[in-house]
Parts: sequence; structure tokens; C-alpha cells
Amino acid sequence: MELQANAAAHPTFTRTGPRLAGDLAIWIFIMAELAAFAAFFAAYAFTRANHVEEFNLAQRALNRDAGAFNTLLLLSASACVVRAVQGALAGRARAAAPWMLAAILCGLAFLGVKGVEYAAAFAQGITLSSSTFHMFYLSLTFFHFMHVILGLVILTALWFGLRAGRYGPRNMNGLESGAAYWHMVDLVWLILFPLVYVIH
Repeated sequence: MELQANAAAHPTFTRTGPRLAGDLAIWIFIMAELAAFAAFFAAYAFTRANHVEEFNLAQRALNRDAGAFNTLLLLSASACVVRAVQGALAGRARAAAPWMLAAILCGLAFLGVKGVEYAAAFAQGITLSSSTFHMFYLSLTFFHFMHVILGLVILTALWFGLRAGRYGPRNMNGLESGAAYWHMVDLVWLILFPLVYVIH
């Protein structure tokens, strides 16, 4: 009875506590993906520690400006995804759709910039077997590249869902799950960029 009285006196009182955004399965998948990237990053750091001069020399040839611009693109995409989720949560799914489209365009621009980087590297004869550094660089960035592609497929599906008014305060699971995946892709790049492009 006392619990009911407290709940009545304080409308924000809840027994359930904070709600997990998105589906539990997507969070398990995200944790598995982060573990895979963490193992990759650890292998890179360990190998780099034993080949410092070789890695430093090869690293100087990377286009840091392109990497920094891609960082800005992914951060912008994540900000747009947040705005889209907020709009749907406020019951304005259709009005939030342009934010998701903006995120998709930022993601496509990321792929374009990375594609130019790859083309320049291949034109110089750089392959996985060129050096230990290039093996890590191409493997890590391409692994992330494929995750961006999957993320864009997900964002595109969410964009269509927003345009159709499919998401709202009572139906956020799919939208929040897709947004969580995209933020994971962004987080990985925020580690990958300084690790591979910047840190000596």
C-alpha cells in the first residue's frame, strides 16, 4: 500500500527502471563485433611495438586529411541518426526521415573517400603482402568498410520505415537497434583512425 501511495504521489516512479534501447540480440551482436575489432587492434599494437620504424615509415604515406574528413562524416552521420531517433520518439517519424537520409548520404560519402584512398594505394602497387603495416591497414580498414556498407543497408531500411510512419513512441525497437549498430560502426572508426593514421 505504501508503494502504491508513493507511485501515486510521484508519477515518474517506476519499478522497471531504465529501458534497454533496442533489442537485446543486437547488443549481443555488437559486443561480439567489438570483441573482434579489439582483438584486431591488440594484434596491430603488439606487432607495431616490434616494428616501430617500419610502421612509422609506411604510416607517413597515408592520407591523414582523408581519414580526418571521414571521421567528420561518420560523426555527422551519427548525429543525424540521433536526431532521427529523437524525432520518431516524439511521434514525428515522417518529419525525422530526412535526418536518416542525411546520415545515409554521409555514410556514402565515407565509402567514396575510402574508395579513393584504396584506388591511390593500389595504383602505387600496395597490397596485403607489401608490408606488415599494409597488411594490417588494408585488413582493418576493409573490415570496417564492410561494416559501413551493412550499416548503410540498415539505415536505408530504417529510412523507408520512417517515411512510412512505422516507428513511434510505442514502436522504437527496430529503429533503436539499427541506430545502435551504426553508432558501433562510428565508435570503431574513432579508435581505428588515430591508431592506424596518427599514433606514432
